[in-house]
Amino acid sequence: MMIYKTDEQVEMMRKSALLVSKTMTEVAGVLKPGITTLSLDKMIGDFIRDHQAVPSFLNYNGYPFNSCLSVNDVVVHGFPTKNELKEGDIISVDIGVILNGWHGDHAYTFAIGDPGADVMQLIQVTKESLYKGIEKAVAGGRIGDIAFAIQEHTEKKHGYGVVRELVGHGLGKNMHEDPQVPNYGKRGSGAKLNEGLVLAIEPMINLGKRDVYTEDDGWTVRTKDGKPSVHFEHDVCVRKTKADILSNYKPIEEAERANPNLFTKSLQQL
Repeated sequence: MMIYKTDEQVEMMRKSALLVSKTMTEVAGVLKPGITTLSLDKMIGDFIRDHQAVPSFLNYNGYPFNSCLSVNDVVVHGFPTKNELKEGDIISVDIGVILNGWHGDHAYTFAIGDPGADVMQLIQVTKESLYKGIEKAVAGGRIGDIAFAIQEHTEKKHGYGVVRELVGHGLGKNMHEDPQVPNYGKRGSGAKLNEGLVLAIEPMINLGKRDVYTEDDGWTVRTKDGKPSVHFEHDVCVRKTKADILSNYKPIEEAERANPNLFTKSLQQL
């Protein structure tokens, strides 16, 4: 069952989403070769708690960390470790919070140094596809319109692998609500979009083939061919003429550009 939010509830959710954005901005400021993802996870948890919120991933269905930090060929749900990030790595940072009972949940992929032109293009195209999907999150449309827009831009236009096993979702008092939001599908199909529906739209796109597998830890999802994967995610409220993006990438992008350890050449601000 899809749960529609009032304007007041949407504003509460915006506060949660913006706290995720603030946390992500802090991460963007400290990323560098030599830093461990475990230290990043601690920083993320401390920052969220310092802002009177709870890391929503921690203990969710037994997940043991504050955040999901997925490096290179890890698609999502990467465990923070003592391994150090190195020049040329990419990292998807996925963060969730509960603030005043409402969830915020989004992701951003960073490049530590230069990962190469092919990977930078994958990052750019995946980010573009997120916004193409968001453009379709308007009342009267269908979930399939969002899905088709993402698939068309990534798979059909650029030949990337669109992950099938993992999808976006509704968001609210619970981290995962109806409907599911795939990154592939047919226009005009799926649930109808009505005003007040809040969605976490999140393309997960592979440089190679779409096939993935889950490690023995039950969480870490990797590409089968070992090629990099990129993940971006925004929290979005369906409106009549234009989707309302509750999260905010602008401060993240500013911190990314200001950090000399992060590679942003050819990346455009969207």
